[in-house]
Amino acid sequence: MAEVVLGVAGGIASYKAAELLRLFTESGHSVRVVPTESSLHFVGAATWEALSGKPVQVGVFEHVDEVAHVRIGQGADLVLVAPATANILAKAAHGLADDLLTNTLLTARCPVMFAPAMHTEMWENAATQANVATLRARGHVVIEPAVGRLTGVDTGKGRLPAPAEIFAAALDVLAGRAQDLAGRHVVVSAGGTREFLDPVRYLGNRSSGRQGFALAAAAVSRGARVTVVAANVSLPRPAGVDVVDVVSTEELRQQVHRAAADADAVVMAAAPADFRPADVVGAKIKKTADGVAPEIRLVENPDILVELVTARTSKRPVIVGFAAETGDASASVIEHARAKLARKGCDLLVVNDVSGGQVFGQDDNEAVLLGADGSVEQFPRGPKGELAHQIWDAVVHRLD
Repeated sequence: MAEVVLGVAGGIASYKAAELLRLFTESGHSVRVVPTESSLHFVGAATWEALSGKPVQVGVFEHVDEVAHVRIGQGADLVLVAPATANILAKAAHGLADDLLTNTLLTARCPVMFAPAMHTEMWENAATQANVATLRARGHVVIEPAVGRLTGVDTGKGRLPAPAEIFAAALDVLAGRAQDLAGRHVVVSAGGTREFLDPVRYLGNRSSGRQGFALAAAAVSRGARVTVVAANVSLPRPAGVDVVDVVSTEELRQQVHRAAADADAVVMAAAPADFRPADVVGAKIKKTADGVAPEIRLVENPDILVELVTARTSKRPVIVGFAAETGDASASVIEHARAKLARKGCDLLVVNDVSGGQVFGQDDNEAVLLGADGSVEQFPRGPKGELAHQIWDAVVHRLD
């Protein structure tokens, strides 16, 4: 198990670090908590000592004989600062070292992660954004803060992501995932769109968004800035991801095109409806006395994947499509998928055999990855998070 240093900076979200600490220790990891002086106004040293089973110190002149300001960083497998305030990000970016935590950041030779938490105005300030860019350029992982309720009545971007999401991202870093998406912006679509017939009923599909969210979480752990366009997904938001919620295929189309404008890669894991009703009725469609069902005329939706391929003027972004296929009398799953790859023109196509409802809403997945260059990779059944990393491996190869 790993030696983890959990840095806790002085913000109201400090109390959430206690749950994060528990997740590490209950998974068998050894954790040394290094709080800042200001953070002890929110959570006291006794709490950290009781939960970690290790002594807590703040300054560099405590237990000088242990040379803690050097030894702690040298012996760590991961240094994670959660919450990371604007102040600690600024100190880390400029190499300041005025307490034990900032000294530890300078002496660490292991991966370093920051989970920011602050008010929206502080996060969006040009100084903070420059500091974040500097840290990422050095190979550190700075996950994006969540959007939600902040201190008091404020709401916006700056909320500390859920401890479980931070923990999952940290495990990926501990597993040695390369920061090969650092400095990249990737866009992922997830879920299934809905096309309304009337105010109550809609045409939809069974896509849950699990694979799309797994792709987003994996990209964050590899250092990417991630935008997810989520169609009717009710799952918890991945830590450090910008999520844009949509309902219909047209909304998905608009938001994906907007996000893709500066993207290095776009992964279309969502299941947009191929068709929509030609007319949407303003009131609920009622049963008729004669029992005759209404006829519903459908029209075809735009093909977002083809539009993305057509719109790009260079080899960027790398574009990945998904194909949920079933075999039939005319062709097998792979034959249908090869025809789709040629028709769509994307760089990679992830092929799922969904016969009998396989894949949808499940934690595991298996897939075949077809490349426009003729490559074929078979991924056996496993966690969707693992498949996500395998897909990103293929994307990174093409980015390089």
